[in-house]
Order: sequence, then C-alpha cells, then structure tokens
Amino acid sequence: MRLIKPSYEILTDINGNAILRKLEIAGRTCYKSEEKITENSAIDFVTRILKSGHHSVIEHESLSVRFICDRGVTHEIVRHRLASYSQESTRYCNYSGGVTFIIPPWVNIKPGEYLEVENMMKALDSDWEWLHRMFRSEESYIKLLKWGWSPQQARSVLPNSLKTEIIVTANLREWRHILKLRCSKIAHPQMREIMAPLLVELRGRIPVLFDDVGVFHEKR
Repeated sequence: MRLIKPSYEILTDINGNAILRKLEIAGRTCYKSEEKITENSAIDFVTRILKSGHHSVIEHESLSVRFICDRGVTHEIVRHRLASYSQESTRYCNYSGGVTFIIPPWVNIKPGEYLEVENMMKALDSDWEWLHRMFRSEESYIKLLKWGWSPQQARSVLPNSLKTEIIVTANLREWRHILKLRCSKIAHPQMREIMAPLLVELRGRIPVLFDDVGVFHEKR
C-alpha cells in the first residue's frame, strides 16, 4: 500500500503575455479598435474587460491541468460541465501490484510505502484507524482479484481515498469560475488543498486574469 499527497501539473505551455495579447485582439475585434494595440496595452485592456463583465472574451484561451487526487475530489470536479475530462479508469486499471491512496489534509500520517499495519495499531487513534481501513480495503481488493473478480468488480471495496488522475481542460472563464468556488472557505478541505496552490501559480504566471480570485486557508 502506498500513501501520497495530492498534486497537480499544468500541462499547457503558458506564456502569460501571449495569452493577454490574444485576448486583446479578440476583445478589440468587437469594437474595431485594433489600431490601439501597442506592446504594453494588453494588461490594461484585459483588466477593463474583466471589470466590465465582458467575460466571453477570455473564453478564447484554455488550460489543461493534471490532478492527482482522491476520487472524492474528482466527483466534485466533474460537476463543472463546461470542461473536458479524461480520468483514470478503475474499470480497466488493475491495482493488484498495490493500491495507492491519498492522505487527507487532516490525517497526520507521512507519505510512503506501508506493507503492514498491525504492529502500529497498539496506540489506536483516528489517523491510524484511517490507515487501517485503507490497508484492509487494499487487502480485500487484491483477495477478490485472486478469487477471479475483474478489476471493475473488485473496485467496489475501494474507498473515496483511492488515488486517481484526471486531466481537466477548460477555457479561462471557466477556470475562474472553478477556482472561485473551489478555493472558497466553504469548499471541501481536500478541494482547497489542491486548488489553492494552482490558483497561486496561475496568478503568478498570467497577469490580471486571476488577481481578483481569492485564496482562503482553513486554520488547522
């Protein structure tokens, strides 16, 4: 059994200035004001576009992001309908070589390989109870495979904490919507754990577009 923390990777080759230039060209087409484009005009123009609510303009650029997280998180991500998804399939992926689980942010257990947990259960607390449940679900899954169940049948004993990978592609308007919702202080802690760092990176790499999207951190 392997335990890991969630992560993400931006797959799109980001050039923030080029993105803004393209958005400026698209936006100025509406007003036929292309002659006002200069080397440094894109930031001010896109800022005004956002303030005016003319957000359809920023749909001309998109981002693809790979998330490695638990299946509970992806159940929420795929509710955003204006995006495209490709997700690791538990029907076809065979985890007989060992199951990987995502450590929730409220569980104080280190990432790593755990080959047995019985000797750790003497000082039982909630963290170790979670660990024990993961170990037992892996044990049951592999046993069912050995008894002839297919991966799509044996997956029924695996929990939400099962690691999965999903690639999400959406336009920038939808990413703003996703990040506003999923970085909110009322969002699920595991969702904020992975979306807040993504938002911070996007704010650093693409000027203007994500500056007004807040980041909230839960006290632990």
